[in-house]
Amino acid sequence: MNTALPPVAPEVLAEAVEQLTARLRKKLDAATAACADSAAPEADGSVGLRFGEDALVTLRPGPDGTVTRPEQATCTCLLAPRCLHRAAALGAAPLADAPPPGPELPEPDGDVGRAGPAAVAVPADAPGATSPTGPTPATDPTGLTGPTGPSLPAPPVPALSAAQLTAAAALWRAATEALAAGVTAGGAVVQAELLRAAHTARLAALPRAEAAALRVVRGLRAARERRSGQRLGDLTAAFLDLLATAARLASGSADPALAGAARRAYAPGGSLQVYGLCREPVLSATGYGGVVTHLLAPDGTPYSVSDVRPGGLARARGAGTASVALGGGALDHAGLARGGLRIVGATVSPDGRLGAGRGVKATPLRGTPWTDGPAAALFARPAAEAVAESLATPDGSEPALLGCDVAVVAAAGDHLLVREVRPDAPLLRLRAAHPHPELAHTANLRRLAGYPGLLVRVVGRPDLDRAATLRPLAVGPVPGAPYTLRLPEEWLGRADLGYDRLQGVHFPPGTAEPVAQPVAAPGPDPLADSPLWRVRRLLETGVAGGRRALAESARGDADPAGRRMLCRAGFTAAADRAGALAAEADRRPRDVFGRLTDPSAEPYAWAWLAAATHLAAAEHLLVAASWGPGAAA
Repeated sequence: MNTALPPVAPEVLAEAVEQLTARLRKKLDAATAACADSAAPEADGSVGLRFGEDALVTLRPGPDGTVTRPEQATCTCLLAPRCLHRAAALGAAPLADAPPPGPELPEPDGDVGRAGPAAVAVPADAPGATSPTGPTPATDPTGLTGPTGPSLPAPPVPALSAAQLTAAAALWRAATEALAAGVTAGGAVVQAELLRAAHTARLAALPRAEAAALRVVRGLRAARERRSGQRLGDLTAAFLDLLATAARLASGSADPALAGAARRAYAPGGSLQVYGLCREPVLSATGYGGVVTHLLAPDGTPYSVSDVRPGGLARARGAGTASVALGGGALDHAGLARGGLRIVGATVSPDGRLGAGRGVKATPLRGTPWTDGPAAALFARPAAEAVAESLATPDGSEPALLGCDVAVVAAAGDHLLVREVRPDAPLLRLRAAHPHPELAHTANLRRLAGYPGLLVRVVGRPDLDRAATLRPLAVGPVPGAPYTLRLPEEWLGRADLGYDRLQGVHFPPGTAEPVAQPVAAPGPDPLADSPLWRVRRLLETGVAGGRRALAESARGDADPAGRRMLCRAGFTAAADRAGALAAEADRRPRDVFGRLTDPSAEPYAWAWLAAATHLAAAEHLLVAASWGPGAAA
């Protein structure tokens, strides 16, 4: 990907690839890589890419800086527009984002939603669902369908429109082919099929499915280009989200809410009184930056005000002190995080986001410390209860913020070990909410690590993909503790770790008093050290190398999925899923002439989805257990 090129709408790239002949498609990946660094910006805002002496591709973005129409990409060769040069230039450009979620149509001047990846959907019924192209074949390795499995229920009445069902089925087919290809074979042609299916999903009002497909395409691009920061686990999670979402939608039995909403629907909220809790910088991989300020009502109901727009890191850093565009309130986000608002005519989204419509009026209020008011309730219950509640929420929702009092233990790699100040509490890991070095999270955690025994009050978001891990957003002193933080009075007893920088004057002198309970060394990680890593390795092998790589890795191993070790540890269902996946990957029946008799990738995709869904559920149970009394971190 060349960042000097303007972003290209997914449907424009998909159409350009579709127009190529089969011979030119085989050359597309090499042509795209060859032109990645040949962009030359012109004075009129266009960008030119030269292919030899006779071919010049010109990209002319629109007023928003994005190529959204086919005629904005031209080539001077004789085959244009059905030429390799034009498709390669479009493929080298970054993918344009879908419009960020915003308020309902009557309020076009409302807030812009937070940009970032959605949580992975883990449907419990995915393995036994009806296939988008009919019932799963009798050879389905999960053993849940076919003549030997339980009888299928009567087909449900579709809750979605016919266009949505068709779009979801097309997206499912494209996703299964992309999964079978993997990163190694998931080049421009495979990506174009996903982009075309994503565009169809957008036209059918399936924005969540479209977003899942775009995340997979971006992940494939990052993996093939070996970008820094790219993680195979993230791409595996993106495939799980895409396959699960497409399968449930295409089955016709999914809740229409799974389709998502292209624009955040705000409803009248009447009069509200909210108090600031903390602010959180937002920095997405797609170039969006800003801030989200978290608020609480007197009854503890969470709300938030966001200001996220294109701009990246500079926008994320500057938005922390930008004015709050909410009913003419005379507060910036720093003041709102330590203050409050009385709002008349409020508009609220289902996830608690406050809108900024024309009829909203806001008046500043004096803030309350964490020891009083609604924030005090966050610290009144054990963190394990809040984590269990977050794990029980519906798929796709973000975990709620929790509060706890902890004692600093020591630094351990890139995280900070702490212990909750409760009897039999486990060691917890504090990890930077955002590791970017230009944000203050990492530096503040290093400061805290230098004061073993320090008592700190923490507000953060639990990391549901790691054992006993909390992503702290703000810290403050523990009431009544002699060895705790000493923050300025104007900070109102809290420091936002993404914006405020802790200094030596903010820490107490001397050392902590001896603790009654000795600090135990961290034990084995119940998630990373469990035999489930074998299942994850099998799934990631399929994502990285495709179906062929997974089959070859299993073929040369007497126990490819680690079934014996998984069964000895009690993970018999995981062993069955992993074994079925390995067997299905290697199942390629052929006739007497060597031709495949069942070339469909759908049975393999069902087996992969069954194993990935079960793994996600098992890992969530281990995460919940890691927060329990006496659990090892």
